[in-house]
Amino acid sequence: MLPGPLPRVGARPPFVSAARAGAGPPSRSSGVWERSQGGCAGAPKLQPRVKEGEGAFARFVAMLAHGGCHAAARAAEWAWLRPRRLGRALRAQGLRGTAYRPLAGDAPLADRLSREARARPPLPPGCHAVVPRAMPLFHHAMKEHGKTSITWFGPTPRVSISEPELVRQVLSNKFGHFHKPGFGQLQRLLHYGVSSHEGDKWARHRRIINPAFHLDKLKRMLPALAASCADMVSRWEGLLADDGAPCEVDVWPEMQRLTGDVISRAAFGSSFLQGRRIFELQEEQVRLAMLLVNKIHIPGYMMLPTRTNRRMKRIAAEIEGILRGMIAKREDALREGKATSDDLLGLLLESNMEQLIRSRGDGGRASSGGMSTDDVIGECKLFYFAGMETTSVLLTWTMLLLCMHPEWQDRARDEVLRVFGGAGTLDYDGLSRLKIVTMVLYEVLRLYSPLPAVHRRTYKTMELGGVRYPAGVLLMLPLLCIHHDKDVWGPDADEFRPERFAEGVARASGGDAPAFFAFGGGPRTCVGQSFALLEAKMGLAMILRSFAFEFSPSYSHAPFPAPLLRPEHGAQVILTKLP
Repeated sequence: MLPGPLPRVGARPPFVSAARAGAGPPSRSSGVWERSQGGCAGAPKLQPRVKEGEGAFARFVAMLAHGGCHAAARAAEWAWLRPRRLGRALRAQGLRGTAYRPLAGDAPLADRLSREARARPPLPPGCHAVVPRAMPLFHHAMKEHGKTSITWFGPTPRVSISEPELVRQVLSNKFGHFHKPGFGQLQRLLHYGVSSHEGDKWARHRRIINPAFHLDKLKRMLPALAASCADMVSRWEGLLADDGAPCEVDVWPEMQRLTGDVISRAAFGSSFLQGRRIFELQEEQVRLAMLLVNKIHIPGYMMLPTRTNRRMKRIAAEIEGILRGMIAKREDALREGKATSDDLLGLLLESNMEQLIRSRGDGGRASSGGMSTDDVIGECKLFYFAGMETTSVLLTWTMLLLCMHPEWQDRARDEVLRVFGGAGTLDYDGLSRLKIVTMVLYEVLRLYSPLPAVHRRTYKTMELGGVRYPAGVLLMLPLLCIHHDKDVWGPDADEFRPERFAEGVARASGGDAPAFFAFGGGPRTCVGQSFALLEAKMGLAMILRSFAFEFSPSYSHAPFPAPLLRPEHGAQVILTKLP
């Protein structure tokens, strides 16, 4: 039975009248409801009365929900939709490769293949077929899917370009369609020099830096190079017994120390001890960066307060503090009209000052301006990152390969003694006449390229080799694979034959066009390649005329990229002092 008569249609509910008559503020708990302003006549729509502040809170919740939906949509586009779209566009043109795995890409596969490669027995001495061990993922992909194959760097498709002609087109970048991929905060912690810039900033920095590596400036750095090499030779002589018995030396850390000293002297001159501290910090920074190499594609990962991230930021702050103080002193000396030093920092600041003066006379156009202090710090960090690591790797592999091929060690030593004698001063003219030494260094760079691969990113649709690459694709140029390609270098591509460079780099591969990319190519060719070769010739010449060397029984031939191609278990050799 119903409790009472039903209200007529359209009548005001009695509980609303009571509320408006002063029965107290309505609430959800009291069951007080109001009719909305809209609705059909005779059928009022009831809704709860909202407390003060509840409307603002509801709007805030709605905004959060909208922002969450937007973030989710962006995450889905980044992690799933865009990779699938790019992958379909590439596969529709006949390219094959590995399947995309959300977020991780090929990181798990690369890790597994790398562990398997390192678990295999070391290569026999004299074997230079290092690609399967040094680049296991790309060797696997090219073997399974062809030379132009797809792998995945996180959610980004990465296509290997192995044809030398196409590699030259990418490196020449005539129309500016390819950019170097940035690695965000990680790259800034390591260095942020000219190699990481694009467009007008790259052109401005390159224009300022080039004069520091001109021939006349390099000649002025020879005393610094000679002093560091002489210190190393003296240290090695001190390790030998008084009776001249042979001694085992791990030349890998020795070469790191040598090139660190050279860069410290050549870059900072009288501030050598401060430069050595930067070298030690940069070396630790590179080791830490290798721990993050498979995580840098995750947005925001470098902002997490992990132990490695915090340590890398402290190292970067200390390096930048040292450099900032050194730069300030040099700039003050320049303003006072004092002569600049012959080191790289002095030459760089001098060139930068001249560029700033020209910029003021040119109306102060931004495109012709100089570098800020932060820019100079970035270039100094790059001196270490590029100049120290690459040359130490080159000298280490050169000594090891001359142990494997003693006939070339004898030929190179005979040339050094013929040009300089047993105790003559090593000058620039003599170093430039070392043809056999130069051929040996080039062949080592080919077989054991310090940087196994370089990358470029398409920022707009670009056709290359009959394939249209959408924007956002990584192009991986596997330099080490190209240098070992038997279709390019012939059936002896994995053999040590320095004579292939007898007629220069351009004709070494035997084809119509060069296929040697140890220093890159195009307008972004390594600006310091002349300095690196001069340093390598100086160091090798001093070693050859002082010592004979052969393998130690403890040496294991195990090339390993970290990120440059280095000996995984050291480079132990037996040194014998020459009479």
